[in-house]
Amino acid sequence: MRAGAVEKAEESIVLNVVVNGFWGAREEDPQAIAERWCATLTRLGDIDHGTFHGWHEAGDGVPADPLLMPSVAALADYIVRENTGPDLDVVGYGASLWAHNAEAAKVTSAVRAGGSSPHVTRSVSVSFRSRTVDEDADVIRRTPEILAVIGEVWEIDAGQVYDRPLYRAVADHFGLGNSDPRCGRAVFLSERRAALAPEGLPGTYTQVANGGLIIDLTRGGTRTPSAETVIGVNTELRAAGALEPLIAPSGRAEL
Repeated sequence: MRAGAVEKAEESIVLNVVVNGFWGAREEDPQAIAERWCATLTRLGDIDHGTFHGWHEAGDGVPADPLLMPSVAALADYIVRENTGPDLDVVGYGASLWAHNAEAAKVTSAVRAGGSSPHVTRSVSVSFRSRTVDEDADVIRRTPEILAVIGEVWEIDAGQVYDRPLYRAVADHFGLGNSDPRCGRAVFLSERRAALAPEGLPGTYTQVANGGLIIDLTRGGTRTPSAETVIGVNTELRAAGALEPLIAPSGRAEL
């Protein structure tokens, strides 16, 4: 697709918001990954069933693609089918599902987990795209809650909520790579990172079950922080050491 066509296609997207998280070395097989993924999808359905149901296997992105009814067994089988090769125990496993229900944004749930390599970044994401649903949708206002689910279930090192312009602004300002820890509209910090976070940042602080911390700059979805505010928060968190990258190659899942 030509550059101009790509720009027009992006302009037609009203909603493009991502919740994601990253962690380092942690070996897990398809069964263990499926257990975490199933727990995630179940909790997402509790947050907004209208968006998070009717999951399709990754494919051409059309309704004829196979539906997958989430269960640990079904997800483990799907992960195995999606991954072939002799070195999966080293590089890990990747898979994604999507759903697009009436009056809801298209949502994609993607995972990359497992493997023994210290050079592989493990990740999980929930992304929303729509030409008709905007950011006033309840599910988008609750994305910090979704980040908390990801943080707890996957025991991530760091994660965030962002839209594309915000992601580019923060990445460009600090010269960040894709998996470098950063704060977006909200940030998840693992327990050791949370201990370094300064008080008094312009957001709400919520402890999660595994000792991690959510700092929500949207204050429960009641506002959208400016890029300048988010960059300022990133500056403070970086100065405190809360957003230090994992040492590469990584021998641990969290800071």
